[in-house]
Amino acid sequence: MKITDLLKPEGIKVGATATSQDDAINQLIALQDASGNINDTVAYKKAILAREAEFSTAVGDGIAIPHAKTAAVKRPGLAAMTVPGGVDWNAPDDAPADLMFMIAAPEGQNNAHLEMLAELSKLLMHQEFADALRAAKTPEEFMSVIDHAEAKREAADAAKAAPEAVAAAGYPEVLAITACPTGIAHTYMAAENLEKKAKEMGITLKAETQGSAGAKNILTADEIAHAKGIIIAADKNVDRARFGGKQVLSTNVSAGINEPEKLIQTILDGKAPIQEGTSVSASETSGEKDSTWHVIYKHLMNGVSHMLPFVIGGGILTAIAFLVDQPGLGTAAYGSSIPAAAFFKTIGGEAFGMMLPILAGFIAMSIADRPGLAPGFVGGLFAKTGYSLAYITLLNSDPKAAAASCISGGFIAALFAGFAAGYIVLGIEKLCDHMPDSLEGIKPMLIYPLLGTLAIGAVMFVLNPLFGAINTGLNDWLNGMGTTNIVLLGAVVGGMMSIDMGGPFNKAAYVFGTGALTAGTTSGQIIMASVMVGGMVPPLAIALSTTFFKNKWSKADRDAGIVNYIMGLSFITEGAIPFAAADPGHVLPSCIIGSAIAGALSAAFGCTSPAPHGGAWVIAVIGNPFGYLIALAAGSVIACLILSLWKKPYQQEA
Repeated sequence: MKITDLLKPEGIKVGATATSQDDAINQLIALQDASGNINDTVAYKKAILAREAEFSTAVGDGIAIPHAKTAAVKRPGLAAMTVPGGVDWNAPDDAPADLMFMIAAPEGQNNAHLEMLAELSKLLMHQEFADALRAAKTPEEFMSVIDHAEAKREAADAAKAAPEAVAAAGYPEVLAITACPTGIAHTYMAAENLEKKAKEMGITLKAETQGSAGAKNILTADEIAHAKGIIIAADKNVDRARFGGKQVLSTNVSAGINEPEKLIQTILDGKAPIQEGTSVSASETSGEKDSTWHVIYKHLMNGVSHMLPFVIGGGILTAIAFLVDQPGLGTAAYGSSIPAAAFFKTIGGEAFGMMLPILAGFIAMSIADRPGLAPGFVGGLFAKTGYSLAYITLLNSDPKAAAASCISGGFIAALFAGFAAGYIVLGIEKLCDHMPDSLEGIKPMLIYPLLGTLAIGAVMFVLNPLFGAINTGLNDWLNGMGTTNIVLLGAVVGGMMSIDMGGPFNKAAYVFGTGALTAGTTSGQIIMASVMVGGMVPPLAIALSTTFFKNKWSKADRDAGIVNYIMGLSFITEGAIPFAAADPGHVLPSCIIGSAIAGALSAAFGCTSPAPHGGAWVIAVIGNPFGYLIALAAGSVIACLILSLWKKPYQQEA
């Protein structure tokens, strides 16, 4: 389908005058109506405005492409207009829009409006084409410019198409996979930036996102076969088995956000390593040799990302149990004194109790792939239960003493078990390299899990008493901290939540908080409350600043800032990431100070949280909720004021 198949002379207006964006939209809708493309102008405009509310359809350089897919459209169509004076369309470069195309797509047609948008964008990337449209004096001349450009493009594509490239036509030139530990923000930001930069570079790129809701936009075998290479921008392990024989450039998710052009160009230049074989461990085929810390971090984050659903789901269900159990308030049975409370606490407790085996299992799997999973789970279970050689010795003679000898090593033991199990399995795999080929099939199903589980079990039997002593000492230290020390710790973990808003520092503070929470102590719940309030501050500070200091932000920023009220109240720190990425020098220090103050105040007020997530939605189970809200408000307002008074007015920053 050609653009001129969708555009009629009666749908074009050249040299128009428009007083505002809304006026221009009304005129374009009238052109769609005159072309017979829509059956309900009111409903169509509502759909157009809904799309504009999501993100401006201005693409910069004076071009806007409003579009909507709705039942108000009878048939796919275009309307176009030139406005020599231009109108403000909230463009990313702040240039007024003077060349506009409006796309109408009916429901039931498979993304027809997006296909038209892509085709238009390719042509409009050429400045001479856009200028020729602006210079057109009549609708017929306007259409002639498009016909000529399409014909020229078709001829150029045909001339460049080599015989060996014909089979690859229609496939993306570069593929990408993006993934971050939680799969909420960084995953999709990296995918968006890679796709956007690829479009700017004039190539096609498809990104598979491995987010919290599962993999989306999954790469097909045909796409992989025809692609020049694959970019993996991830902070957790990604299976590369399907990329044998292709260029594979592996890096962290931040590089996908901040350096998309460099990554894409590396693939286009053929400088990325070639993936060999059909299976590969997590440490191979990276574009740049990972530092030891980043290798460890990726393995750790693979465990954390799989653990979080158990922590969050189990923790909130446990918190609900305490909320329901008002009759048991102040008694030893609080949380399970009535059947309804016991119901929630049992489910929540079992889910929450899975987190150490899950953490260790998926760390081991990140290191040694699937053969590491079973030994990792077993090692994590031993870390949770605290089995030791003393337990075996006393089991038959004195069962009570045997049970008493089991002291959980907690998070520290689980972390050790995960890494130990993974590297033990890698060692077993190397020892088995010289076994006869006839035994190859039984290695992953029998030898690796059998020897790996036996080895990690033996190691944990010996070392668990050490980890138990460390964990007990840490808990005793936390419980024995005075008010001053616990306030200082609250400030530190609260501030860490804002340093990188979802990155290593943020995750370290969160894991520390959930680890303290598992001890079941008041100090642990105080730390968890400080962690959560610290993570709630950045989005709320942004929301407040965009609301009350409008002159410091663009309209697009102000519109996006509203969503951060919900993000902040929901303890989703990542809501502030786009603002921090655009202006880290002002946003990050302001938010770190505000989060540290909120964390310190929460600890000073003795606020406790038995829930590891939920934000304001679990306020009913927060200990001293009034003090917690004061801490949250103080931190958010202070961060907002620092940021807003420090940041220059938006007009001066252009």
